[in-house]
Amino acid sequence: MTTQTLVAADTGTDTVHGLLAAAVAARPDAPAVRDASGVWTYAELDAWSRAYADWLTAQGVGHADRILVRVGNTREFTALMFGALRRGIAFVPVNPAMKRFHLNTVVPDCDPVLVIGQDAQDTAILRKLTGRPVFELDVVRRGAEALYDASLAADEAPVAPDDLGLLIYTSGSTSAPKAVVSTHAPIVFAARAIQARLDYREDDVVLVAVPVSFDYGLYQILLSVIAGAQVVLTSPDRHVRLLSTLHEYGVTVVPLVPSLGEMLLTLAKRDRREAPPVRLFTNTGAALTGPVIAQLRAAFPKAQVSPMFGTTECKRITVLEPDGDLVRPGSVGRALDGTEVLILDDDGRLLPSGTVGEICVRGPHIMTGYWQAPEQTALRFRPDPVTGETTLHTGDYGHLDAYGHLYFEGRRDDLFKRKGVRMGTLEIETAALDIEGVTAAAALAPAEGQDLTLYAVTELSADEVLAQLTERLEAAKVPAACHLLDALPLTPNGKTDKQRLRREQK
Repeated sequence: MTTQTLVAADTGTDTVHGLLAAAVAARPDAPAVRDASGVWTYAELDAWSRAYADWLTAQGVGHADRILVRVGNTREFTALMFGALRRGIAFVPVNPAMKRFHLNTVVPDCDPVLVIGQDAQDTAILRKLTGRPVFELDVVRRGAEALYDASLAADEAPVAPDDLGLLIYTSGSTSAPKAVVSTHAPIVFAARAIQARLDYREDDVVLVAVPVSFDYGLYQILLSVIAGAQVVLTSPDRHVRLLSTLHEYGVTVVPLVPSLGEMLLTLAKRDRREAPPVRLFTNTGAALTGPVIAQLRAAFPKAQVSPMFGTTECKRITVLEPDGDLVRPGSVGRALDGTEVLILDDDGRLLPSGTVGEICVRGPHIMTGYWQAPEQTALRFRPDPVTGETTLHTGDYGHLDAYGHLYFEGRRDDLFKRKGVRMGTLEIETAALDIEGVTAAAALAPAEGQDLTLYAVTELSADEVLAQLTERLEAAKVPAACHLLDALPLTPNGKTDKQRLRREQK
């Protein structure tokens, strides 16, 4: 049998900010969130979120409006998120590393009523993309500070579990990022179900070095709030101090992508101190390799490793119990409690254990669909022909063993994750074709020991193409190599012959 349904997790009727309210009631004076500027207790985080909520209201932002927030890993991000959500305002986090090439699409697509940028340079870029008000984070901070005391007695706005909470942009097989529509109910269900599996503790200190604009980073805040734990936020420019941060704050939980894991190991090899008290490494996005996991265990002997598998469209699909890879190497775990994983063939028929097919998912954690993209939503979020229940077709392939453990095999198309970032080859090709003088482009996803590679038809040099791509794409999406051709090979029906390019790449 290739389905797995466990005892249903407690969905409750809470909203996302209701999770914070519960933490405040239980542990008001416990440290909640720390960044380079200081630390807030749960009571202070709650108060600041109310102050930011009042500031948003004063700007005319109301229920069901959307705000785009392009700031880094800071306490203010956390307060802004909870502040917006407690007023029924949809929160749209955007990575500060996102280039203008994609901002040109994202900003008008979500059509925010208000935009917040990291600094003066950032806001100058954003003002060119929208006629809506754009504020620098420092200005917003000062405005919220002026409202802090009055906000302590502010009334809550009515917010329903099916109100829009988050729009999280994710890159897929289309050239432009698309936003996953996340209402409060599936966000809360997913966070509780993940926490039930990972079991963060109230005395945990959780490092968030991945961007909070990505769901992996953002949900660390929610998991920690549910547990009453402390979050330590750090930015990419401080990654060289990663090991020192673990020591300084007594970090016990570290969510990793491969680049962070490799950085941490490099730093650990140079360090003579006793290992910090890390008890758990989690991993999703691009998978940690076996050698990296082995080295992490050697460098941090008290730590366990918990691989996971997911997609923004339902947040998390499976979680492997800590150190479960020692028993089931290659597995990414079992389905979250109260959810179901199915392996289907191309005709939607259930496949037996051990047979590779498309990984499909059902459960309360499935999000609503894609923002203003009905055709893409219909393709991925399909009703069951018998029950009518929504089934998420991930486009990823794998198999289940007889015990319900999932093994990820690969992707059906050119959608992939590199350095922890989800992307598609069409997105990279579109960026290349945006460069003046590039007349044709084809990108090959990493495979068979080859890194992400671009083939281009242009009179520019390969270095010039790659340099201009860095102005259009985040660093993880810039190909490792660019090869120049007189013309791209074509199939009989006129499409780029990527199989031939792959053969020549070898």
